[in-house]
Amino acid sequence: MREIVLDTETTGFDPESGDRIVEIGAVELQGHMPTGRTYHQYINPQRAMPEDAFAVHGLGDDFLRDKPLFRDVGQAFLDFIGDATLVIHNAAFDMKFLNAELGWINAPQIPFDRAIDTLAIARKKFPGSPASLDALCRRFGIDNSSRTLHGALLDSEILAEVYLELIGGRQPGFGLVNEGPRTQSDGDEWRPRPRPEPLAPRLTEDEAAAHAAFVAKLGDAAMW
Repeated sequence: MREIVLDTETTGFDPESGDRIVEIGAVELQGHMPTGRTYHQYINPQRAMPEDAFAVHGLGDDFLRDKPLFRDVGQAFLDFIGDATLVIHNAAFDMKFLNAELGWINAPQIPFDRAIDTLAIARKKFPGSPASLDALCRRFGIDNSSRTLHGALLDSEILAEVYLELIGGRQPGFGLVNEGPRTQSDGDEWRPRPRPEPLAPRLTEDEAAAHAAFVAKLGDAAMW
């Protein structure tokens, strides 16, 4: 099963008010394990960044000015995610922005039911407890010391670790998933073989002697 752990950084909170995506980061999982494939892209939002954006993202107008527009990278992003399930913390926020950007370039929308919301999972699993990414890192003992700024790729990598913990650790299936019948090449049929060394007897000498005496009393006419 292929999954994409995804994060975006934006100029604000509402694309309908003109806010745009400025960064996308994504990490590929296969069978709940990272494959090493990632996607990372800075994007020119075509609008001035808020005054506090640099403190949050470390991204400013000068840095983003020469970055591509979303219309120039949107297809590459869609190609990377393919038809995989998306794993997002507070999925409604990122999906809202992604579909707004895709809509503006007349690209296919991403159905909301393709997204797994780790925020919702955390709130259900730990009701009443903080469920931010930093709080979940503390809960699971995940090192997020490099997260001094909000960066989409770094946050995706950290979220991938958090997601694996939320669904049961790095072996969520405990190896019990039925992967179908095993195949064997012709002439390589498995057969049981004798033990190279016989098991040591567990009968004591007294028990063996008592058994032999009992069998002797049965005589030659015993059926067994």
